[in-house]
Amino acid sequence: MIQYYSTRGDAPLVSFQDALFRGLAPDGGLYFPDAFPRYTQDELIALHGASLPDVAYSVLSKWFAAEIDAAALRDIADQAQHFPIPLRSVGGKRVLEIFHGPTLAFKDVAAQNLPRLMSYFLQQDGQKVT
Repeated sequence: MIQYYSTRGDAPLVSFQDALFRGLAPDGGLYFPDAFPRYTQDELIALHGASLPDVAYSVLSKWFAAEIDAAALRDIADQAQHFPIPLRSVGGKRVLEIFHGPTLAFKDVAAQNLPRLMSYFLQQDGQKVT
């Protein structure tokens, strides 16, 4: 399981759920993962031509499968990635146009996942937040 540490280095490691709801570490630092998931060449090849929700599910699973069950991650991916993210050629490079979300801002790609991840944990703990 990936754990999260404070960038200031004076706080204990926490789970994703704890980092998500705390926001800042007790020492005022930002939470940062202690490891980054990796894809094998075969895993990347298998994603070629996949739908955006399928790619999102793959990424979310790499990060959160130890804390969130597969069915919930699938639902989160399907609900959050409901808008196109076109791939364009620019100067010989391929780039994603990540400003096609509901607010027409790059943050929509991650911001569509965040409340759904929070809702998952709140439901698991029988809590509500306003």
